[in-house]
Amino acid sequence: MLGGLVRSVLQQEPRCIDQVIVVDDGSSDNSQAEVPIDARVRRVQHSRNEGKARALIDGMQIALDLGAQRIVTMDGDGQHRPEDIPRLIRAAEREPRSIIIGARLADRDSIPIARYRANRFANFWIAWASGYPVNDSQSGFRAYPAEVLRAVLPSLAAKYPSRAGSRRKGFVFESEVLIESGRLHFGTVAVGVPALYGTARASHFRPVADIAQIAIMIAGHLLRGGLYPRGLWQSLTQRDRESAD
Repeated sequence: MLGGLVRSVLQQEPRCIDQVIVVDDGSSDNSQAEVPIDARVRRVQHSRNEGKARALIDGMQIALDLGAQRIVTMDGDGQHRPEDIPRLIRAAEREPRSIIIGARLADRDSIPIARYRANRFANFWIAWASGYPVNDSQSGFRAYPAEVLRAVLPSLAAKYPSRAGSRRKGFVFESEVLIESGRLHFGTVAVGVPALYGTARASHFRPVADIAQIAIMIAGHLLRGGLYPRGLWQSLTQRDRESAD
């Protein structure tokens, strides 16, 4: 699956793909052997499973060090379609101060009900803490401006260290990026994408346990910010921003 995914990414519009960074988070299934040998592909190997947060942080930092202007993240489990990458890039070009999210919630019938409810619950609280509406806060298919990652990654990297025991914090990290970005006056723009669950590899997302961890993180932000009433007002009164593409 991973090899086919990388090959498909490499086939997208050349202007959209400069470098592909594949982070192997301590896998034991020899999936790295499937990755095609290509000058545009860079492999990163974790000696042990450190979780999604650390995989994202390490991949993002390498991209920033290479001088990336924007960074697209996607899972390696087949949930995201590489052919949607150009759509996210076009939206990012129109909205340079926004994180572009490949949003699946319009495809509600394809989403397991527990995940749909957990996502909607998380959307409300993340929107409150960040101060803007968020559509599909749990989608990992995103296009980030390099500017926002340079600003938030150093402090977040320290909160999600490379060590055993931090493996379950990946979904918390992706949520906290949105909150920290909102404090810098970056918002989000949604690009509708299909919800691919039937053909994808089983997800590691646990609707109850992971949303509970996310809720604890959000509670910390809200309590430190005096419950941030302005953020609640803005999240409820502003409209979700969706790309016309």
